[in-house]
Amino acid sequence: MSVRTGPWGLVALLYAAGLGAAAQFAKLAAGFTALEQAYPETGAGLGLAVSLISFLGVALGLVAGMIVARLGFRRMLLAGLLLGAGMSLVQALLPAMPLFMASRLIEGASHLAIVVAAPTLIAEITDDRQRPVAMALWSTFFGTGFALFAWFGTPLAQTHGPAAPILLQAAWMLAVAAGVAAMIPRRMIAPPPEPFSLGLILRRHAEVYRSPTMAAPALGWLCYTLTFVSALTLLPRLAPGAPWLATVLPLAGIVLSLTLVAQLLRYVPGVQVVMAGFGLSACVVALLAMAPGSALLWIALFAVLSLAQAGSFAAIPQLVDDPRERALSNGAVAQMGNLGNLAGTPILLAVLSAGGQGAGLLFLGICYAAGLALHLGLAALRARAPRAD
Repeated sequence: MSVRTGPWGLVALLYAAGLGAAAQFAKLAAGFTALEQAYPETGAGLGLAVSLISFLGVALGLVAGMIVARLGFRRMLLAGLLLGAGMSLVQALLPAMPLFMASRLIEGASHLAIVVAAPTLIAEITDDRQRPVAMALWSTFFGTGFALFAWFGTPLAQTHGPAAPILLQAAWMLAVAAGVAAMIPRRMIAPPPEPFSLGLILRRHAEVYRSPTMAAPALGWLCYTLTFVSALTLLPRLAPGAPWLATVLPLAGIVLSLTLVAQLLRYVPGVQVVMAGFGLSACVVALLAMAPGSALLWIALFAVLSLAQAGSFAAIPQLVDDPRERALSNGAVAQMGNLGNLAGTPILLAVLSAGGQGAGLLFLGICYAAGLALHLGLAALRARAPRAD
């Protein structure tokens, strides 16, 4: 049974699902010190438990989009929430490390179902006027969820052990699942007629990444994610002497996304906002090369990056009309985002080790210039063949 509610109530519920997806990472990060004490024999390999979800995202991001489009957005969102809660309950038992790792790998399927189904549903339940603001809100789910959960989860882990934040995340997922079951109407989009097969998976990958509409948000998102987590992680090397920036920088992007960028997206197409974000980011990096210790410039960089962040999600429903293709595009964004998060920190660390701070800033600038160039090139392709897809 569904409960009638306005679109913003449903958007808030779907955003809560996104916060739960972010907490799938944050629940271990919040209690990592206590987790190390619970698994003393694991050593540095315990870090893999945090990032294992990302490996599955790289391999199966687009496949998740296909499955969600085939089986229905509401059904897959519920399945993702319940599966995530179940895996958290297993992890809260602090089982043997092989079982713990297996549960994290399975949890990757839960994460993908949420981050593909939820934004696709948001695009479906909002109108053209509401959608840009709603997608700008969705774009902040990871940073907001990670920050909030670290705030509440870390004291819990310190007081009650590493299982406490994991149980908190499980309870959150179950509560959101109950809300989804009650509030979101049953909707099914007819599955594609062809059988689900390896050949179909390969064809869909080729179709999406050849498409200047479906691929554009994902390819730009790769350029963004190559730098976001990596820059925050290696900030002590990029901006020594200002450790407080690690807390301020994500907040700067979140605040701007929810205020100025959300309003801007009411009047300016998402792709143009993304291109402005990449262009301005490259300019700020050039200024940082001349004054690398400037805290104000670092804050400015993460502020203008919010244009690329929010604009990328807003661009999907603007570029793609069909809900199934939107799910595929969201799956590609998940795939490229996980690839960027996985590869960005090792690449930036290697660059910094080889060439120092200047080389690291050059890497950031190249990523932003590449994001701008990709969007310009894909926009030109769309202009030449607007009905090719």
